[in-house]
Amino acid sequence: MAKLTKITTQKKHKSRYNIFLDKGNGEEYGFSVDEDVLVKYRLQKNMDLDDATINALVQTDTLHKSYTLAINYLSYRMRSEKEIRDYLKDKEADPEHIEEIIKKLHQERLLDDQEFANSLVRTRIMTSSKGPLLLKKELLDKGVSALKADEAITLYSFDKQYEKALKFAEKKMRNDGRKSYRQQIQNVQQTLMQKGFQGDVIQEVLVNLPEEEDENTEWEAVVYQGEKLLRKFQPKTEGYELKQKVKSGLYRKGFPFDLIDRFIEEYIDV
Repeated sequence: MAKLTKITTQKKHKSRYNIFLDKGNGEEYGFSVDEDVLVKYRLQKNMDLDDATINALVQTDTLHKSYTLAINYLSYRMRSEKEIRDYLKDKEADPEHIEEIIKKLHQERLLDDQEFANSLVRTRIMTSSKGPLLLKKELLDKGVSALKADEAITLYSFDKQYEKALKFAEKKMRNDGRKSYRQQIQNVQQTLMQKGFQGDVIQEVLVNLPEEEDENTEWEAVVYQGEKLLRKFQPKTEGYELKQKVKSGLYRKGFPFDLIDRFIEEYIDV
């Protein structure tokens, strides 16, 4: 049996208290507790504490500290259950305490994977260029079940997807203006797929993109790309071989044969 001899406030953490005990050999530091634990157990000077009670106090305080860590982690943004578990494991929380904390957070409605998933999808729709397939992957990576992820993705309507995908596609085509029209379309399709947009949305976007630009604009692109190829191959080859390399390079870039032949005729002496 030990007697509680003194309670002092910690200098750096005003809500934590040092408990001093006398186990028969004079006063010595015993343990520390949070203010909530101090009040809950009504700790006061001259109270007698047996080993079981001391152990219970230490365990309760340890649980409280881990719970406080979880609450602080949640204060920045919503978290998935997996994120909370991983965070507490990284903080070396007791496995039994983790289960208790998770249960308590659910009871207090501070942890809800469906609400977390819904919130993440709404935020990403407003702040990112990701399509629904990438968002679903992100949710799965955060430990959200496939069922809950699918439910959240329904918030990303076809119209919202189309609006975002079309805006991105138009911007990309403007940036790719010196590429062939065919290559621009291919790049848009590939990029939208990489961003996780669904096939029906991509097809609708491609159908509604501006039609092929006039021949003058396409010719300017041929000249730009053709001159780059000439700078690349002229130091190494000439004549017929140079002509074939440039012709092949322009074809791979998606330009039509008539414009390729025109460039070869005007820019390469064979």
